Order: sequence, then C-alpha cells, then structure tokens
Amino acid sequence: MAENSLDKTIRIGTRGSKLALWQAEAAAEKLQAAGLKTELVIISTKGDQVLDKSLDKIGSKGVFTEELEVSLREGKVEIAVHSAKDVQSTIPADLELIAFMEREQVNDVILSFDPGFKLERGSHAKIGTSSTRRRALLKKYYPNVTTAESRGNLQTRLRKLEEKQFDALMLAYAGVVRMGYDNLIVHTFPEDEFVPAAGQGSVAIECARDLDPELKQAIKEALDHTDTHTSLLAERGFLRTMEGGCSIPSFALATLTDEGISITGGLISLDGQTLLQETFTGSAEAAEALGENLAKTILGQGGDAILKSIKAQRSEA
Repeated sequence: MAENSLDKTIRIGTRGSKLALWQAEAAAEKLQAAGLKTELVIISTKGDQVLDKSLDKIGSKGVFTEELEVSLREGKVEIAVHSAKDVQSTIPADLELIAFMEREQVNDVILSFDPGFKLERGSHAKIGTSSTRRRALLKKYYPNVTTAESRGNLQTRLRKLEEKQFDALMLAYAGVVRMGYDNLIVHTFPEDEFVPAAGQGSVAIECARDLDPELKQAIKEALDHTDTHTSLLAERGFLRTMEGGCSIPSFALATLTDEGISITGGLISLDGQTLLQETFTGSAEAAEALGENLAKTILGQGGDAILKSIKAQRSEA
C-alpha cells in the first residue's frame, strides 16, 4: 500500500546558528502540533562561512539561502526555514514560498552592556551593524555616529561588543527577543523613521514547487499566518520591483488596517543625504500590486539614480 504523504517525516533545512535553529524549532513545534513528524537538517550557507567580508562584497543574492535551496531541489529536505528578510527578492521558478509565520515586533533596536547608554541626535557613539540600510539611516538621523562592520551570529556580535570593538550593537528586535537578550536593549527606533527591511520579524517557509500537494497544504495550514502573509506579499512586491537584495538600503513595512492594507517603503542613499519614502494604501487583495506600484513611484522619484550610484560605488570598491 502506498505511503500516506502525511505520514512522511518532514525534514526541515536550517542554518546552524542559534537563531536559525530557534526558527526551525518553532516551525517544527507547529508541525508536530498538527500531527506531522519532523527532523531538523543543518546546512551551512555562504553567509555563515564568509565572515570577513560585508554582505555587499560577497554578493547579496541568496547568501543565506542558496545552499538550503539546493537541498530542496535535491530532495534532501522538504522545507527550508529562513528569516524572511534574508530571502532574495525573486524566487527560482522551481521553488516557492508557501508560508510566513506570525510576525514579531518589527523595530530596529540598540543593545549595550552599559544600561546607561543613550543614543541621542548628537551622539558620537560607534555602533556595530552589518546592514546597509541601518548604516545609511544612522548617517541621516545620527550624523555624528560612526559604524563598524559586525558580521556573524548574534553571540559572535555580542562577543565583539563585550570586547569593546564598538559602543553598541544595532539589530532587529525579533532576533534579540527570540534569543533572550532583550534585557540589553537600551534604545528602540520608531518604525516610521527607521522603517525595517522587507520581511523583518517574520520567518519564511520555502519548498520545491513539485512537493506533494497534500503535504504542501498541510505544512501551509500549520505554519502560515494569514495577516503576516498578506503584509509580506506587499513588501516582497516592493522589493522585487526595486530589484534589491538585502544589501541595498531599501525598506518596506506593510500593515493591515480596517480598510485594507497600508505600506510604507522607500530607499536611502548610502551617505544618508537623500531619503525617498512614501505610504500607499489599498485593498488587501491587491497587496502585491500595491507594493509594486510603491516601488515604481520611488524609482521614478530618483530611486533609480540612487541604485545606479550604489552599483557604481560597489564596482569601484
């Protein structure tokens, strides 16, 4: 008798960092609660292996996802679990994102071992971050702040902070709270000023397009959070139209409203001098198109020139 596809053990591909494992285990718990069997498969990605270069130097497309996607194609895992903000803007045709887990608070935060640390407009602090977006926004709103490259997992970054390689560390609230370091948060940036990266705070679930349909549906039902999914459709529509991976300083945050959906998104120049930001509202059913239209507007306002300038600077570096 043929095996019922729902009796199959779902092998979950994940990176090996503590935060990635937290995300994979959170997915596994939900799948188990739905009566499905799971197994974690740890896969090392280029982003985990190359820590002496910034993300924009090693090529941002799929830097944390490519090896996981190979395992999906080869049938070594049924699903891959990613931080949604790390997923490249365009998914290969033979793969698909089937679920976005419920989103955590989206803000950027500052961590310090000094509880008295204060970030003010005139601060001269040195802040560790590996994000192009965060560096550019800091230059705009905190022009006296300097930044230092801060690659590696959360524990590695905290060790660098302890060694005083910088005065404070800038990260996403979601990862900090999931790892239990929220006691070190000394500053929370307002999300209307420091608009997060598309997908920040959510976990994305990817599978091969030809995965058994019954199994695919069961996974989606167990893991997908409808409101988060709608928001992420808008944000990823924006990101895809901007043609930006995680190494360009673009940002997008969509939220559901009583009337439908609202998305704020934009782009900032690397020096922080030019900020383009707009908010669009529309129906939740047209979430993806709303994000795409927002990106086209930003590109038309001079965003295309900012992107060309960034690419030129990268090629010279």
